[in-house]
Amino acid sequence: MEERIRAIFEESAGLTLRFGRENATRIAAMARCMADVLRGGGKILFCGNGGSAADAQHLAAEFVNRFHRDRRALAALALTTDTSVLTSIGNDSGFDRIFSRQVEALARRGDLLVAISTSGNSPNVLRAVEAARALGVVTVGLCGGSGGALAVAVDEAFVVPSEVTPRIQEAHITVGHAWCALTEDLLAGNSGAANGATYAG
Repeated sequence: MEERIRAIFEESAGLTLRFGRENATRIAAMARCMADVLRGGGKILFCGNGGSAADAQHLAAEFVNRFHRDRRALAALALTTDTSVLTSIGNDSGFDRIFSRQVEALARRGDLLVAISTSGNSPNVLRAVEAARALGVVTVGLCGGSGGALAVAVDEAFVVPSEVTPRIQEAHITVGHAWCALTEDLLAGNSGAANGATYAG
């Protein structure tokens, strides 16, 4: 059992560290984009299914409340939390529209959508991206494996090169935490935190 535990931790740490090293510039650039969105009065929306729904809620909470700093609340919203909205849309229009319908209602040009899908092929996540792009919302994908359809659909995709769902999710939440930390630093005026990178999406 101890050997299995060590193997899990080594696999997770190795994948996450490698992904961070290879994508540090892009992660920093996206943090700058997020800071610009929030500074400009926009909001960040998150969506995903299952464990990715939990990640969506987790990251939205970090932005709204705090991460490392005591600072003003930042506008972020998980599209996974309102059971009345989710069940009414699911019942009336189908599960594939539970996020896109909310995007249509809540998102505006100048906002940013983070779409999370370990496979990159979740129909409801893809429809959310489609609705967001129609509104002029910046779209970001967190996915795994080959990236699936999501990697092609979004403005910027972060594809964790693994087929193992838990390892992908562990890397996703670390990327999300990096965005939280960097965005707080940028909005506090510590621009060096993101190493001068810019997002050109």
